[in-house]
Amino acid sequence: MAGVVGFGTQAFFWLALLVVLLAIEAVTLGLTTIWFAGGALVAFILAILQMDMTAQITAFCVVSVLLLVFTRPAAARWLNRGRTKTNAQSLVGETAVVTERVDDLAATGQVQVHGQYWTARTGEPSGSIEKGKNVEIKEISGVKLIVKEV
Repeated sequence: MAGVVGFGTQAFFWLALLVVLLAIEAVTLGLTTIWFAGGALVAFILAILQMDMTAQITAFCVVSVLLLVFTRPAAARWLNRGRTKTNAQSLVGETAVVTERVDDLAATGQVQVHGQYWTARTGEPSGSIEKGKNVEIKEISGVKLIVKEV
């Protein structure tokens, strides 16, 4: 028995891959495989149209990469909108007080923010900020706050 017209082994392969990728995405909910599922869908359609395997693999790769590059950042922003920063990342943008002179050259410096003391640096090779000054937290690098005088 010949089976469904245009629905050969290659089409079943792409359909199975599509289902597996969608199942992984459904379980993880991390926008990890959805881009490749789009590529598998296009390759599946090409297999039904009886295009050769080279065209199917090329389409799978190209569509997957294009979806990953062009839609992932927007999708990630959309999914993360309204999320509150947690833990240390919530400190970025906050104001702190220098409790020990910040001197990147001497590798010293400490600030206090929300009652906690953090090691601080300016992020500039010879940057320094005197004790008692207010600083804005620009970023976190490991366990050090990168600060700028306000």
